[in-house]
Amino acid sequence: MLLGSQLRRLREARGITREAAGYSIRASESKISRMELGRVSFKTRDVEDLLTLYGITDEQERASLLSLAREANVAGWWHSYSDVLPSWFPTYVGLEGAASLIRAYEVQFVHGLLQTEAYARAVVRRGMKGASAADVEKRVALRLERQKYLLAENAPEFHIVLDEAALRRPYGDREVMRGQLQHLIEISQRPNVRLQIMPFSLGGHSGESGAFTILSFPESDLSDVVYLEQLTSALYLDKHEDVAQYETALKELQQDSPGPDESRDLLRGLLQLS
Repeated sequence: MLLGSQLRRLREARGITREAAGYSIRASESKISRMELGRVSFKTRDVEDLLTLYGITDEQERASLLSLAREANVAGWWHSYSDVLPSWFPTYVGLEGAASLIRAYEVQFVHGLLQTEAYARAVVRRGMKGASAADVEKRVALRLERQKYLLAENAPEFHIVLDEAALRRPYGDREVMRGQLQHLIEISQRPNVRLQIMPFSLGGHSGESGAFTILSFPESDLSDVVYLEQLTSALYLDKHEDVAQYETALKELQQDSPGPDESRDLLRGLLQLS
């Protein structure tokens, strides 16, 4: 995505159309569009030809962008789990790992970055009915690997609003749910985690369309991405007007929900009841 956005910036600065850029590398306008959105891999020869077309002659600048192209084609660690993942999800894992700020609303279950191992196993078993024990464990292992993002030295900011429904819907037995609630209380005290609970008592709210995640990146060239997961696919929205609507919805959810301290008190109350 970073390389694609830089190629788009260079093309636009020269006033070159996508059609003309595609012609220069023996490709279509849509191929250029996919490259600029970071949706396809990059051939070194294509990047070299585009840089020449865009008038980039400085060897250091060319070398930097070509190095970025090579890095873009290196498979991420999560590709070793691709056999147990839906086809659209590896893209999300890559974006999640590159984000500096992750904002989300979840209603069905606890967000994957906050699940305990036992709770994650119960969720995966429910979602992968008929899967082998080995495939279930592999999916759980991926989820636990993703959670290392929140504990890393350069961990992203994670702002999450959990609907109370996600906390009351049981996955696993009583001990699994108690362990999950306790984990939420503990991890919500990390400086990079802001956890709020949307209580039933509020009634209707701006999250009525369902769960969503907004990913923001440290590179100024990259636009925010909204991730929407569906039953057989996922949507990645990066148009400004789309992202803005989800940002507004999330801000309203945050404003309407109790703050982090009050939300921890709500979690403690649910823990006593469980």
